[in-house]
Amino acid sequence: MRLEAVFEQTVWWTMPQPNMIVLYDGGCPMCSREILHYRRIAGDRPIDWIDVTQPEANLAPFGLNREEALRLFHVVDRSGAMQVGARAFMALWAELPGYRWLARVCRGLRLAPVLEWVYVRFAGWHFRRRCVEGSCDLGAEHR
Repeated sequence: MRLEAVFEQTVWWTMPQPNMIVLYDGGCPMCSREILHYRRIAGDRPIDWIDVTQPEANLAPFGLNREEALRLFHVVDRSGAMQVGARAFMALWAELPGYRWLARVCRGLRLAPVLEWVYVRFAGWHFRRRCVEGSCDLGAEHR
């Protein structure tokens, strides 16, 4: 058999990329509204949405405990890398129609450090407030 014939008979395929995984605080009304908005936009895109407040949410594969998952927004991008905080939002935006431009602008202008500075402060305040209200369900030692 000629080599050309072998190549003509070969079926070329690529490995499917893994789904993006979004870990979010479903017990937070603001967070839930935002995620619902993103889910509507995402449509049938390969994104798995995991509410970390649900008892069946297994965080061990991500190397996270519940408190860590509640403190900051986490996304496992399609390359398998864990993105946290502002970079997690940029990774998600890069997958969503209508938000890709925002991810490109943030990356192009190198806004990640500034956005991270703002996000970490907001997330810390928000987490403490939710715990004081008893919404984070981590026990009294975290209040």
